[in-house]
Amino acid sequence: MIFSRYLFLAFFSIALSSCGPVKDFTDQISETIIGQDPVDPPAPLKEFKAKLNPKILWSAKLEGEASFEFYPGIIGEEAYAASSDGSLAKFDLKTGKVIWKINTGEKLSGGVGIGVNEITIGTSTGLLVAYDLNAKLLWKTRLSSQILSAPTIHEGLVIVRTSDNLIHGVNVKDGVKKWTFSRVGPPLSLRSSVGVVASDGVIYAGFPGGKLAAIREDNGSLLWEINVAQPKGVTEIDRASDVTSSPVIDGLNIYTVAYQGKISAVDRVNARTLWSRDISSYTGLNIDGARIYLSHTGGAVYSLALESGKTYWRQGELLNRKLTTPLGMGDYLAVGDLEGYIHILDKETGAFLGRIQLDDEPLPVMRRMIEFETGKFLAQTRNGGLYAISIQ
Repeated sequence: MIFSRYLFLAFFSIALSSCGPVKDFTDQISETIIGQDPVDPPAPLKEFKAKLNPKILWSAKLEGEASFEFYPGIIGEEAYAASSDGSLAKFDLKTGKVIWKINTGEKLSGGVGIGVNEITIGTSTGLLVAYDLNAKLLWKTRLSSQILSAPTIHEGLVIVRTSDNLIHGVNVKDGVKKWTFSRVGPPLSLRSSVGVVASDGVIYAGFPGGKLAAIREDNGSLLWEINVAQPKGVTEIDRASDVTSSPVIDGLNIYTVAYQGKISAVDRVNARTLWSRDISSYTGLNIDGARIYLSHTGGAVYSLALESGKTYWRQGELLNRKLTTPLGMGDYLAVGDLEGYIHILDKETGAFLGRIQLDDEPLPVMRRMIEFETGKFLAQTRNGGLYAISIQ
């Protein structure tokens, strides 16, 4: 793994030498992309008077490496989680009891895709695998390259993004590939676990170079594509403005944010940008009510107006802590960081209300946390730890 990282850096140093001085790649890109420590140390945590005392309801351990991004999926009262060593498990949400656990025999590389009667998972060799809810293997399908994001299951179709930025539509019943969508991208793109969203027969996906595309779900053809971020700078690294998180749909609009780019609200019927502003995020945004919540690349948490992008508040005391996508729950907001802390904020003001560290070992919380009951949510850490947490 260490050798591959240095080879990766050496490759880009050679490839970009004609563009002028090249900064160390770790100066520009999050440690979640290539696994290096951030250059700027995380801001020390400040003491505050806690009004909430979050607690761990139960925890489980799935082995695996820290090089891939995993997060669980939920169907009813059960949770499904995976890890890179090939483990796939089903848990009782209330107790954490393991209902079943199997070894798939594959090196898994992304989160669990949840359907009605099936779950899907991708591998580092580009294999898409489907199981029923009792761990029976349904089918396997070979795709073009490694699968870093959780598949999306919608209207009988498994929609899968591979690391070469192709999007594949696969029949959920038999694993037969129906179509593949491709587009030409910039020479350099970020390695990320960005997925897709689907609604009303349309798939929405962000791409390197700050593009947002709408794709027909039935045949994979392009409906429209617009710029939601404009690359800036001299070198290819400086110009990286990839959409590295899944878009979020709210009514007739769709919202997206790019690394080193902008957050944008787009009319998904007319493909028209309603508003945009300069904010960079690697992990993405969430919508709760009339507000957008997002974690800035630098570590600040923002609350923005859904209709205009106006800032309601900014919490700036978590700088360089590699924050997860914020999760809104009632009056509260939860966000995880690179040392395994979950921070609970007041949704109206951004003030700290509570904090908990998931493990004695400081390991990053994966970017996406999932609420399963009011004030209760799941979080997965980079060493395969799965935690059910209650805010109060």
